[in-house]
Amino acid sequence: MGNFGLGLRTLFRVWRDEAFADKLRQLDEGKLVPAPRASAEPKPLPIEKQARGRSDALSLLAVLQREARFIDFIKEPIASYADAQIGAAARDVHKGCAAVLDRLFALQPLTEAAEGAHMEVPRGFDPVQYRLSGNIPNQPPFRGKLCHHGWKATKCELPEWTGSDSSVMAVAPAEVELK
Repeated sequence: MGNFGLGLRTLFRVWRDEAFADKLRQLDEGKLVPAPRASAEPKPLPIEKQARGRSDALSLLAVLQREARFIDFIKEPIASYADAQIGAAARDVHKGCAAVLDRLFALQPLTEAAEGAHMEVPRGFDPVQYRLSGNIPNQPPFRGKLCHHGWKATKCELPEWTGSDSSVMAVAPAEVELK
């Protein structure tokens, strides 16, 4: 079942990710594809974080819900709402989510070049920092138009989990108004 699952995932990714499709096409044609460097591998969590049982992803999701009502917005069935109502709600969620990302990650563009500018991707580039698409030559240097400047976090300050083991998967509390 492993190869079948891999095949299905690859099929769906090829349909939605042109850069991935280009790399797969090159691999199929026997051309070399730049391999991710070892630095692109995720680092394991320290033992003390693993033992707590709370994922940093859940902590981030909880902050986005608490400060921007992100989950409420995404999970709300919107078919019956007018576009203006959806837009007004989206404006508030957008503002709250942007504030959370700024506070926790201080995101900055990965490159200083303006989108649409012509640039050269350096030899030995890190594939985590550059995604190539289009007609990719066999050998660098690679020259092309910047389609998106990318993002980098200049810090990562996720909140520490202080809850109990029984609520480790809770993302937002149930709200009960007492009379």
